[in-house]
Amino acid sequence: MPPIFEVQPDKLRPLSETTFQSASIAERSDLQRLLRDQIQVVADGVLIIAEEFGEWVDSRRRIDLLGIDRDANLVVFELKRTEDGGHMELQAIRYAAMVSTLTAEHTVEIFGNYLASRGRQDDPEQLLKEHLEIDEFNEDQFAQDVRIVLVSADFSREITTSVLWLNEKYLDIRCIRIKPYSDRGRTLIDVQQIIPLPEASAYQVQVREKRSKEQKSRNSTVDFTRYDVTVSGQIHKNQWKRNAILIVVKALISSGVPISTLVEFFKARGRKAAFYSIPQEVDSIGEFLALAEEDPESTDSAFRPSRFHTKDSDLIHSEGRTWVFTNQWGTGWPNVMRDLRGSFPRIQLEYRPCLQEE
Repeated sequence: MPPIFEVQPDKLRPLSETTFQSASIAERSDLQRLLRDQIQVVADGVLIIAEEFGEWVDSRRRIDLLGIDRDANLVVFELKRTEDGGHMELQAIRYAAMVSTLTAEHTVEIFGNYLASRGRQDDPEQLLKEHLEIDEFNEDQFAQDVRIVLVSADFSREITTSVLWLNEKYLDIRCIRIKPYSDRGRTLIDVQQIIPLPEASAYQVQVREKRSKEQKSRNSTVDFTRYDVTVSGQIHKNQWKRNAILIVVKALISSGVPISTLVEFFKARGRKAAFYSIPQEVDSIGEFLALAEEDPESTDSAFRPSRFHTKDSDLIHSEGRTWVFTNQWGTGWPNVMRDLRGSFPRIQLEYRPCLQEE
């Protein structure tokens, strides 16, 4: 591997290669810990949902890091600080097979345990939905593939040959080389994706995505369409269904429609819990959640934050209360939008599927 050079006024100075062992960088307590919190260094668009995951029957094996990408594919990370990678590709394939049967419900549970182990109180279901940009989980669309990311100081010819062959069979295995260098008491790391080569990676992804879209079009019962929504002449482009209907509701309230009218409108269409409110006006979702926990009888049903829009900008103030609106919309969404347009013509609501690039 050619060295990395520092540009000096009169020459190029090569940096000294080193090893993680020589730099006193441990595989688990250092390398794994650092990548866990900055996984974008080796894999963009991935959310880590477990560390040292080993919920197996009759097995003591553990996945270094387990993640999920934005297409709801699980991602197995296998990390080595050695110079040849050992037999990490075989380990990772075993792990991929083991997690391939995970359901959405089980994944939420696993993620919740991981968050708790990190001392975080976040709602795992809500975080996963936000990461995936979906309204609801569908098992037919969840974990259709398992990706593998191998991270090592270097890879043996046996590993690279095996990975190239497996990728030809439409597996998705990436080899990321993280090479340490020593420079005047500092340890630097050069991160390079060596398989597939970056210039070939885009083509392979396109082929895989094309096959995935074809499969989805044959089997999917879930509508992932986004919409361009026009309310009172203002266009809101490329909106998920749940965001589109929130835009409409907030526009109606701003135009003077009482929120009590909207509550009854949604109740009449089977949405008894479309809104949740607390009996005072607050400006942050943190305050809202704290008061909702103290006042669980403020509405007709128990409050589950993951089923509502819960950003500060989503809060609605009306009638001396603070309200949040549901984000749970499935196949009934088109009928509700049609009824909103017919029942409240004052906002001149128009909506249509937006054009997506192929």
